[in-house]
Amino acid sequence: MNQDNVPSPFHSFAREDWQELRRSWPMVLTEAELESIRGLGDEIDLDEVAQIYLPLSRLIYFQVRAKNKLYRTSHEFFGDTYTPQESPFIVAIAGSVAVGKSTTARVLQILLSRWEPRPRVDLVTTDGFLYPSAYLEENNLMARKGFPESYDRRALLEFVSDVKNGDAARAPLYDHGTYDIIPGKFQEIDRPDILILEGLNVLQTGHTLMVSDFIDFSIYVDADTQDIESWFLKRIFMLRDTAFQDPDSYYHRFIHMSDDELHEMAHGIWKSINELNLVENILPTKPRANLILKKNIDHTVEQVLLRKI
Repeated sequence: MNQDNVPSPFHSFAREDWQELRRSWPMVLTEAELESIRGLGDEIDLDEVAQIYLPLSRLIYFQVRAKNKLYRTSHEFFGDTYTPQESPFIVAIAGSVAVGKSTTARVLQILLSRWEPRPRVDLVTTDGFLYPSAYLEENNLMARKGFPESYDRRALLEFVSDVKNGDAARAPLYDHGTYDIIPGKFQEIDRPDILILEGLNVLQTGHTLMVSDFIDFSIYVDADTQDIESWFLKRIFMLRDTAFQDPDSYYHRFIHMSDDELHEMAHGIWKSINELNLVENILPTKPRANLILKKNIDHTVEQVLLRKI
């Protein structure tokens, strides 16, 4: 069947077409800033920012402006009968482990904060809403870490609901070094203009109220599964030169593994946890995104899919 005739809710943009949408907006991100936010193993450069993420930030900026107009229109309609609460614009970023969600989120946070009139943009990762390791071990869930059942979904839902209501809220903090929640530590979120929410399962839907019900604009970072696996394995070997060296790190226990042993362990983790979660829970949420960034093996975005209005 001719793929061009398959019904799709998305407009498809090749890289060269998408980058034209940047128009004349100047680069506002420096090499030093990009270096400070680049994720482990993510090879994004300033050309990628200019060609892919500047147009994307411009699109989101227009989405935020349109929502602000909707608030004003609603106020005009309701008059004194009801005044709708203007709430933060929530951007969700989903995708697999090691696909580059965190870098995408941090780049967009900077770019969006530099549009006039300089909105306040906060970034929260859903890692903080994972159950503590002690709870996961007690309930035989350590091998399911990252799966929906390993999160305190009620706490995450209440957090997003509070943000959407225009209330102050706080998110628990997660330490990737210790591979656990930091007890008693929180990120305070107090009515930002834009909140970026990054996580594996932020686009999930269900028969009850879900986080995705509070999202204004959603992005899915996509790549071929075998490419993501290669990035995950590369990340593990990079950790050997960083986190493995810290005696307090969760990963320190693996420091004496040979290359073959480390590769076998990482491949096993990928197959039994990360790929399984990707296939069962994460990939099925991709069609629900407003925009999909499809990456090549070299981390560059080759295609942008934008949901039709």
